[in-house]
Amino acid sequence: MNFDDDETKQRAAITLADDLSPLSVEELAKRIELLHQEISRVETEIVNKKSTKSAAEGVFKI
Repeated sequence: MNFDDDETKQRAAITLADDLSPLSVEELAKRIELLHQEISRVETEIVNKKSTKSAAEGVFKI
């Protein structure tokens, strides 16, 4: 198993409202890092969808 597989499993395991009390400071910091990466990924997708929507509206506008 490589590092990327490990991170993917860890990222998939993060859910909102998890009990954070058993996590160490390092685990909490990693969780924050992964959440920031996910926020960035979602923001990029929003930009892409808005761009696609604008292009479609331009094509179908009379």
